[in-house]
Amino acid sequence: MGIGDKIQNEAEHLGGKAKEATGKATNNDELRAEGQKDQVVADAKKVGENTKDAFKRD
Repeated sequence: MGIGDKIQNEAEHLGGKAKEATGKATNNDELRAEGQKDQVVADAKKVGENTKDAFKRD
């Protein structure tokens, strides 16, 4: 996993957290759900990249 990918995934994760927090603060369930989705997508990308890295080491 390249450093650029790590930074991009972390930015997406943090953006999702911000959306979720904003949705909670404004009682906007749609924005809150979108933030949670963004976090799940970023986490899935991290898992995929970590899996690729594990196979590259072997």
